[in-house]
Amino acid sequence: MVQELVVAITAACSASVIYVAAGARVVKQYERGVVFRLGRLAGEIRSPGFTMIVPFVDRLRKVNMQIVTLPVPAQEGITRDNVTVRVDAVVYFRVVDAANA
Repeated sequence: MVQELVVAITAACSASVIYVAAGARVVKQYERGVVFRLGRLAGEIRSPGFTMIVPFVDRLRKVNMQIVTLPVPAQEGITRDNVTVRVDAVVYFRVVDAANA
């Protein structure tokens, strides 16, 4: 009887520890966490640091807030006066509002 009670209490404690650990997330300094509850935006933007979510209901999507460099492949073309030109570009962008990203 006592042994069964100890096993049941141990199982309940283990399950609760696993449930709490499943909801623990870390958001890095250059990120923001966007919380989705059942697939819809929950309206909460999580700041950098340790955060908790409801496991199996919430999803935390991390959004990078740094400046991102996107190289555009070089293209060559011929102008009206038959001069060959080569155009090369680099696009810089960053996310300002994590909820709208």
